[in-house]
Amino acid sequence: MRLIGVCAVVFAFTSCDSKKGSAAGPGAGAGGGRRPQGPIMVDGFVVSQRAISEKIEVPGTLLPFEETQIRAEIGGRIVQLNIREGTAVAKGTMLVKLFDRDLQAQLKKLQVQLQIKEKQQERSAELLKINGISQQDYDLSALDVENLKADMEATQIAISKTEIRAPYNGRVGLRNISLGSYISPQDIVTTIRQVDQLKLEFSIPEKYAKEIFKGYSVTFKVDGGEQFHHGTVMATENSVDQNTRTLRVRALVPATHRELVPGVFAKVDLQLGKNDSALLIPSQAVIPGARNKQVILFRKDSALYTVVETGLRDSAFVQVVKGLKVGDTVVTTGLMAIRPNAKIKITQLHAQR
Repeated sequence: MRLIGVCAVVFAFTSCDSKKGSAAGPGAGAGGGRRPQGPIMVDGFVVSQRAISEKIEVPGTLLPFEETQIRAEIGGRIVQLNIREGTAVAKGTMLVKLFDRDLQAQLKKLQVQLQIKEKQQERSAELLKINGISQQDYDLSALDVENLKADMEATQIAISKTEIRAPYNGRVGLRNISLGSYISPQDIVTTIRQVDQLKLEFSIPEKYAKEIFKGYSVTFKVDGGEQFHHGTVMATENSVDQNTRTLRVRALVPATHRELVPGVFAKVDLQLGKNDSALLIPSQAVIPGARNKQVILFRKDSALYTVVETGLRDSAFVQVVKGLKVGDTVVTTGLMAIRPNAKIKITQLHAQR
């Protein structure tokens, strides 16, 4: 019985050694470690320079180049009305005539008085030559003539205020008065607008303020419009609005299309932040983090994590402003499986066209 127990113990130790040898497998080394794995297959991209700009869309409004509310300078009754609503008028065209017969009568009276005083002045001049009157008497006669001329000029100005004329070539809107009605300076007769050219007004973020200048070309499309139109920046505001942090811009637009109506909403497309020598990489190559952004560089046969700063973006690429240089190769696939200093191999290498 004792012999049988000893044999059982020996058999058990032999079986354990056999299992340990089997667990190590055929690939185990002398120290029992694993055979090293091969490099990770990835795609790469060669960093190069290319022009890039950021496309932004901002709201805008079309405005008439000039717009004036027509009012009377004085109160009076309308005796003549020449406003045809919605029609074009030339500069200086009389739109409204107010009653002025009292002023015309006063002007005629002054004209008669002036003729009399001028004749008296002529006689005084003849008498002065023969010392028939003093110089003072002649001066008083001449002063009467000048006073009458001043009164006539004041009356003529008052008469001109009874005529409301177009201040420039434009198109009149709807009238708010009728023939025979009495109007005061507070009443709006109509509105005239210069619409052969228009102004496009919009605002841009303050970071682009230095890139908009006089002569800058803009493209826009009106709400419900079918095609794009073009304008040229004529001026910008002198400072950025502190509440909205935007800069107001006005562009000149030729009104050559029926879609261009004053007051309509416009969508303005702008290409801003242009850089002709930007370093671009595919967007998927950037690994976002809580504190920074990183890319994986291919160095010899290993992965090198590098912190970068990004700038402008387009549909597929992002600008790197710090952390890379021309000729670097960044990894674009398998980013989640790569650890720092891991062995990698580039299977496909792409470059910016």
